[in-house]
Amino acid sequence: MNKTTFPPLNEQMDLIRRGAAEIIPEDELVRKIEKSLASGKQLIIKLGCDPSRPDLHLGHSVVLRKLAQFQELGHQAILIIGDFTGMIGDPSGRNATRPALTLDETRLNGQSYFEQASKILNPNTMKVVYNSEWLGKMSFEDVIKLASKYTVARMLERDDFTKRYKNGEPISLHEILYPLAQAMDSVAIKSDVELGGTDQKFNLLVGRDIQREFEVEPQVILTMPLLVGTDGVEKMSKSYGNYIGISDTPQDIFGRTLSIPDNLIYTYYELASDIPNTELMKIKTLLENPETNPRNVKRDLAKRFVQMYYNETEAVNAENKFDKIFIKKEIPDEIPEIKLEGIENLDIIDLLIKTDLAPSRGEARRLVTQGGVSINGNKISDIGSVIKMDKELIIKVGKRKFLKIVH
Repeated sequence: MNKTTFPPLNEQMDLIRRGAAEIIPEDELVRKIEKSLASGKQLIIKLGCDPSRPDLHLGHSVVLRKLAQFQELGHQAILIIGDFTGMIGDPSGRNATRPALTLDETRLNGQSYFEQASKILNPNTMKVVYNSEWLGKMSFEDVIKLASKYTVARMLERDDFTKRYKNGEPISLHEILYPLAQAMDSVAIKSDVELGGTDQKFNLLVGRDIQREFEVEPQVILTMPLLVGTDGVEKMSKSYGNYIGISDTPQDIFGRTLSIPDNLIYTYYELASDIPNTELMKIKTLLENPETNPRNVKRDLAKRFVQMYYNETEAVNAENKFDKIFIKKEIPDEIPEIKLEGIENLDIIDLLIKTDLAPSRGEARRLVTQGGVSINGNKISDIGSVIKMDKELIIKVGKRKFLKIVH
């Protein structure tokens, strides 16, 4: 069997440490890498994916990019689709249980996850496994023996369990089994390193303990920070609307990146981009220079994201379209249009509701009063405005939403 050639230890550790929140314990990782260098044997790097959310955004990409870095270093990346654990539901970082799914739903979402993750990971060297392969075969006797290896007291040390227990909120027994089930994934594939967000730290540590119980060399855990969203406040999430989806259109990726606060530019470069470490240091120096305009660095970041998930041509086109709409104040070439027939006049609030440009009358009023609505280039600021429907109208709502009304 041919030995794999790896970069030297210091080069590997420099890349592995990039952006990491914690490496527990780091000295064990160093020893594993030294052993790998001596034997030419790859380390097994594990990432469990949550099949309940198949639409990936840059927040999800942070840990996927770390897995890709291990691939670059020559190690074996294993993506575990939690089709079985997805039927349990994991409350990590939440005050309530994550909804459980059927096996079919987890499989379908898992496939979608893999297709999107392949934009970041090398699909040719990545292994994908479903944890129902081993968890589905466990008997009730096996589950009892597994449960005997961990105490309730230790399980309740987990932050979200502690909070719910103190607040008198129910904790189902199947939720307590979740970290043990995830730990069995580590036993099954004999992982050397497991990756996860900082909210997964407890589960990852349980994996180390259970591996020891099954006489498997304990994994090192590496946690990555949770990426703050475009609002600069909450972690990136679709529910907060502060996300940049990796399958979004090039124009949306570009525009949403430009909306991040200046103080997050370096963090996004470090955690969510593929920029080499040497270039990353240059970005840091550039941002620390008071003469640097952060907007220019942010534009480069926006183009980089589009190029990463599409190509260079799309990145240039996205920038040009953005400038055309927001800097030159021009109307885009392609905008959706609808036909409204048999209506002569319509007040602005009804018009926004009828065309689905506002989800409610309250939101429509807010958009108008805050100056976020214009028709044919004229700002509408009076919520009582009546719009004549006798000609073609181009409505602009917010910064990037356009609609053409034809007759």
